[in-house]
Amino acid sequence: MKDLNQENILVTGATGLVGSAVTKKLIEAGYSVHTLRRNNVDAPFHYLEATNEMVLDPNIPLYAVINLAGPNLADKRWTSKRKDYLLSCRVNLTNALARALAGLPTKPKILLAASAIGYYGLTGDNYVDEESPAGDDFLADVGQQWEQATLPAEQAGINTIHLRIGVVLSKKGGMLQKLLLPFNLGMGGKIGNGKQYLSWISIIDLVQAILFLLVKNPRAGVLNLVAEETVSNADFSAQLGRALRRPSFIPMPTFIVKLLFGEMGDALLLGSTRVKSTKLGSLGIKLRHQTLTSALAAVLKE
Repeated sequence: MKDLNQENILVTGATGLVGSAVTKKLIEAGYSVHTLRRNNVDAPFHYLEATNEMVLDPNIPLYAVINLAGPNLADKRWTSKRKDYLLSCRVNLTNALARALAGLPTKPKILLAASAIGYYGLTGDNYVDEESPAGDDFLADVGQQWEQATLPAEQAGINTIHLRIGVVLSKKGGMLQKLLLPFNLGMGGKIGNGKQYLSWISIIDLVQAILFLLVKNPRAGVLNLVAEETVSNADFSAQLGRALRRPSFIPMPTFIVKLLFGEMGDALLLGSTRVKSTKLGSLGIKLRHQTLTSALAAVLKE
């Protein structure tokens, strides 16, 4: 692999679940990592939310940018105001970043831009891949606009790869972390009828895939970052229970999900999105944890 030591890499969303893991790994490897600061005009790389202005220090030439910024979709119930916020935060910052990168005298070689498998909408039992069209629900709209926001960078010749990331498995955040308490208390179980599919990736494999892309700098365009094995929610619950050595027979009925979480619950907990990647293998990216059993064993030990 090419040695990227001393190359400058800018990470946005560096305090989030994925951003913190990526940043830690880059620093451990000796890379020069810079993080985007919000509303801090003294920082060399900062974003002013009030004016949607991105400021990038032209005296620090960037080899790569990893854009992971965006508020957690599952933090709060989705009101109209909350949905507008979730969309605008992602699109505005990403577009400001892309425009700023396009204007740099020395442009980065690669922009890894986070997206999500929500781009495909709800697919039921049917598989979708990188060539499949976008869905027609809220998450699909977020995905489309989020990806379109990078256009200025692409037009400036920066190799831009849209990372359509599956459900990230980590005990430090995300869905799995939220499930650990009820499952450890013996109160876990399937959600709804349990037939909805989950397309996932371990945090370990996600970080390694991102580092691989930085080194190889392929012209991938769009890349689904998901493991080969998709599982039903019922199977996921059963496997998590076994991994924790706890029972997992207390279901959360559909009406309770809708009562507690509204539209967010419909999309994130009851929705079924079955995604595969036709590109990971051809790019040479080999995920270590292709089965849920392997992934849970690894991430629960971290």
